[in-house]
Amino acid sequence: MEQENKVYKDQIYNHPIFSGATAAEFGAFMEKCTINNYEKSERILYSQSPRNGLLLILKGVAEVCVAFHENNKNHEVLEVLERGEIIGFSSLADFLGEPAHYEYPYTVEVRAVEEAVCLHIPYSVMEARWTEEEVRDYVLRQVSVRLRDIYASLAEQVHLANQWGESDPFIQRVQDMMTAPAVKVTSQTRIAEVAEKMVKENASSVVVEKEQQHLAGIITEKDLVQRVVAFGKDGKTTAAEIMSKKPYIITRQAYYYEAMSSFFMNGVKHLPVAEEDDHKKIIGMITLSDLLKKKNRGKFDILQEIESSDEKTLPTVKNAIYDVLANLIQDEIPTLHTLEIVTKLYDRLVRHCVDLALKKIKIKYGEPPAAFAFFLMGSGGRAEQFMLTDQDHFLVYEDPESDKDKERTETYFRALGNEIVYWLERAGYKRCDGNMMASETNWRGKISHWRERLRTWGLRATNENILLGHNFLAFRYIYGDPLLKDEFVRMVHEQLQTSKIFLFRAAEQEKNNPVPTLDHPIRALFRVKKQGIDIKKHALFPFHHSLQILSAKHSIFGQTPLHMITSLKEKSVLSEQTAEDLRFAYQVVLKIRVEQSWNRYMRGEGNSSEIKFTQMKSRDKEELISALKSIRSLQSQTVNTFGMM
Repeated sequence: MEQENKVYKDQIYNHPIFSGATAAEFGAFMEKCTINNYEKSERILYSQSPRNGLLLILKGVAEVCVAFHENNKNHEVLEVLERGEIIGFSSLADFLGEPAHYEYPYTVEVRAVEEAVCLHIPYSVMEARWTEEEVRDYVLRQVSVRLRDIYASLAEQVHLANQWGESDPFIQRVQDMMTAPAVKVTSQTRIAEVAEKMVKENASSVVVEKEQQHLAGIITEKDLVQRVVAFGKDGKTTAAEIMSKKPYIITRQAYYYEAMSSFFMNGVKHLPVAEEDDHKKIIGMITLSDLLKKKNRGKFDILQEIESSDEKTLPTVKNAIYDVLANLIQDEIPTLHTLEIVTKLYDRLVRHCVDLALKKIKIKYGEPPAAFAFFLMGSGGRAEQFMLTDQDHFLVYEDPESDKDKERTETYFRALGNEIVYWLERAGYKRCDGNMMASETNWRGKISHWRERLRTWGLRATNENILLGHNFLAFRYIYGDPLLKDEFVRMVHEQLQTSKIFLFRAAEQEKNNPVPTLDHPIRALFRVKKQGIDIKKHALFPFHHSLQILSAKHSIFGQTPLHMITSLKEKSVLSEQTAEDLRFAYQVVLKIRVEQSWNRYMRGEGNSSEIKFTQMKSRDKEELISALKSIRSLQSQTVNTFGMM
């Protein structure tokens, strides 16, 4: 603690909360405070974490968000906080002794955007400092600024929710909506001139350029308030001193939905627009408000339809989602983006079904007797389900504290599993032929039960257990307690570390079932007997299995295929080029799969994953050959990882 404090001592001492304290007082305060380190993407505060003080960011960046489930793309960012800023102002009412008249079920959580260091300041220290007028004034100013920004953000998101689902924006380009040219200043421009230029140009942000007119940073109205006004800096301060460095950018040819995703994923409201071939050359600026101003056609009202559906109307939601899918396919939106959009709708539908199940069993069994987490598997777990297929899911719940609670807990979650299956079936998901559903004893249980199941799969790595394991390893958290989810993922990691024979046997299966070679020229394909392939069996399954085995080998669990590729690249398991090749291969195979299946559905034909070369365009055939090469290379790398040649 002493060593860590010395590194940040001056920064802490000069912060408005501690400024003016004597050396003795400061030393006493620091004995009560603690310094904590956080890795990138690590939760600093869970939504259920007790709020017993404030956190001062000493290093890094954090985002305050409302999380719906684990996938990082499915949470709403309320604000982004940087070095010197405070986390925890929302709990000041408790500190000031204001009674809570209502119980708030939804609270925010805080995550580290990058490696971060935070100082925990307990309320006992805040109480001691509260007598200082400067401290109260600082807190009041900070809370006022935050309140204003949160209201603005909330208003924008309400407008967004009302407009989401309309078709035209998905095919509009950023260059059609941006403000051009962007308002620019140099890194040495004084802040007084920056502010004057923003007023003159009626701009809410400016681009900061360095030598050769390349992007150096961005300054927004919020930056001026938080970094200049709040700290009393004068107008001689330069743009370089207060700008946000390395801002997120978007290219002029990007789609509307890509810009919208970037705003919410990164917690920003301004994106400099760059040329396609030179990301340092900024040609315009687009804001969240620009997107919200656009008028659209064919509003689907689908979100409201999902949330308000009941036992009678639930089956109609499927048709509404299929309407969205049809528009996206017709507008030729890239397949991976189409699946991202449709997955969000299906996830919302699944969570609504779980809500309906909980509401139903509450009548007989009351509230859940223990924390639980609900996971999807299969295509739903991989976030690549475009049409409703069969159910693949499981339940995990906390171990009961006593034998007395055991029977009640198991009775409750048996009922919940059955209800979830019922409501999903009403929504259009047929029951799984292999009974891999939370209604079945083998697919629900407390963590100790799941540990034993994984141990059994590891000890008895039969073909059947490996098949079950592959379906299981496609799991994705969708509903429930995030703390329990994290505990479950840690258990899976620990168990597979002690049951390495399972991964070895799974890799051995990949060796014995290589991806087919289609290296012949296109015309030659029609001179041999092979007139097509099973796109699932010969492409998607080897891709998923190899990726899951390699990810599990390197302690990566609960992620979609695209996230696995990124994680493996970050761990240097995959090179940048290999990762890019695999993303392309995945896009190609899914595009063929989606288009062929959708066309069969529209013709009223049965579902099949058989792809005939005679029904494919020449370009699609060539891309498929390239994609299979990349998947075969991934398969070989996975096999070689376990010493098989």
